[in-house]
Amino acid sequence: MNIIITGASSGVGFEAVLELCLSGKHKVIALARSQDKLTKLLEIALGLNPDAVLYPLVFDIVHDDYHGLQQFIQTRFEGKVDVLINNAGVLINKPFADMDEADFVEMLQSNYIGHVRMIQSTLPLMAEDSHIVNIGSMGAFQGSAKFAGLSAYSASKAALHTLTECLALELADRKIKVNCLALGSAQTEMLEQAFPGYESPVMAFEMGKYIADFALTGQRFFNGKILPVAVTTP
Repeated sequence: MNIIITGASSGVGFEAVLELCLSGKHKVIALARSQDKLTKLLEIALGLNPDAVLYPLVFDIVHDDYHGLQQFIQTRFEGKVDVLINNAGVLINKPFADMDEADFVEMLQSNYIGHVRMIQSTLPLMAEDSHIVNIGSMGAFQGSAKFAGLSAYSASKAALHTLTECLALELADRKIKVNCLALGSAQTEMLEQAFPGYESPVMAFEMGKYIADFALTGQRFFNGKILPVAVTTP
């Protein structure tokens, strides 16, 4: 399969890329903002599987030129995308009363608008049975526990959840499936930022493997679903 994943420089995105590269059956474009971390990712992937086909690309889903990205995808994937994993995101942990409008704008741009742009830019390259996987959060899952300081982050992820349901309906005629994994805790830098000192029972590589496996097979069983993936909350 031809797979694109954003937010590939750390955490579950980094681990998902490594999992996807293990079999040697897939071509992966890994997007992130850090060249150093992408270089490390490529080194580790090739160390695990010298035959891995991995194309790391420095790309900011909020600010960079999508025309150039489309050309990059066209060249590496010969015009066909099977899976898009929208994993990129940032987190601001700040009391609501201390937040200003710029904080909410940043959360919406990074955790929602950037993914909208990614989907719009790759849709023309998707055929039947393609799978769009949005990475959401239990903090945005209706009825789940909520936490102080994460209002802007959770609200931006909630927008991504609803977009998932809407796109599944709109793309049904094209037989493109769209799902969202509402992640609970996994031991990552972002978790430490949200809950300093908390240790998750789920390691980043375990969650990364789950995301990779779901991206490859989840469309056979689900469409338009917001699926909670959590042992604990947080």
